[in-house]
Amino acid sequence: MTNSATNLRLKLPMACIILEVILIILFGTLVQYDDETDAKLWHKEIANGSSNYDNDFYYRYPSFQDVHVMIFIGFGFLMTFLQRYGFSSVGFNFLIAAFALQWATLMQGFVHGMHGGKIHVGIESMINADFCTGSVLISFGAVLGKTSPVQLLVMSVIEVTLFAVNEFIVLSVLGAKDAGGSMTIHTFGAYFGLMVARVLYRPNLDKSKHKNCSVYHSDLFAMIGTIYLWMFWPSFNSAVTAHGDDQHRTAMNTYYSLAACTLATYGLSAVVAHDGKLDMVHIQNAALAGGVAVGTAGEMMLTPFGSMIVGFLAGTVSVLGFKFLSVRPTCHW
Repeated sequence: MTNSATNLRLKLPMACIILEVILIILFGTLVQYDDETDAKLWHKEIANGSSNYDNDFYYRYPSFQDVHVMIFIGFGFLMTFLQRYGFSSVGFNFLIAAFALQWATLMQGFVHGMHGGKIHVGIESMINADFCTGSVLISFGAVLGKTSPVQLLVMSVIEVTLFAVNEFIVLSVLGAKDAGGSMTIHTFGAYFGLMVARVLYRPNLDKSKHKNCSVYHSDLFAMIGTIYLWMFWPSFNSAVTAHGDDQHRTAMNTYYSLAACTLATYGLSAVVAHDGKLDMVHIQNAALAGGVAVGTAGEMMLTPFGSMIVGFLAGTVSVLGFKFLSVRPTCHW
């Protein structure tokens, strides 16, 4: 039996079962419904004149659905462009996301404050847990194909914990505005992934660069992930912003930023290509840069044309970065 088979048949089942048992015990002792989810407490609100439609669920759940699709389909399929690691991208994405959202609920609850010795969960905590999971999946992209499922679970344990601490420092201690998580989610996830890649780097990994090639169908699957992420990014950025004009403005700013970014991506991709053809890696990734770039300032008064400028610049910088700064195998493009 090979080491790889041993890992899947023994280490992975043990890791999954042990981690889930620990999570169940911790949830059983520390987690309870929040005021808008607990039947007894919510019926008190009803008795005081509230309506069922005042429940935060009706305002937040549509955004939660969109974010959830981004986590499990968008990120999963985005990384299928590597022809040898399509299963790893979608399958392991599913595994670590399912674990990370549970662990994130606990870590964010610990860091952001417990009430009466308990972590109170509701629709907003579910969205925040998905946000944390998104950061883990961004890091996953930096080590795709070079890590085992057990290593990914260990990475998730560490990253989720540090994410919660970093998020608390940025948002609560420093008081920064980061509606779409450009700093706390995307930047943190990117740098954490680079750090893990550096720690796990081995000289003989260069011999496997030929496995990093894409083919027609792998690029097609990756485009599915890109389009899902692109469509739902306005929900991602606006999911936990304040109700009313803030949330409305965040979604709109993201909407226009993404549109402008896409035009810039297609235009610049054709310009920098030696044969004038579009480069699929630009389309799959740089077209999303507008959503990331506008995330921090999304709820601010950027104005529609300001959002479009942000998106256009983000797409331009992203394409140029892919072309002139990234290290890529020659067999891919």
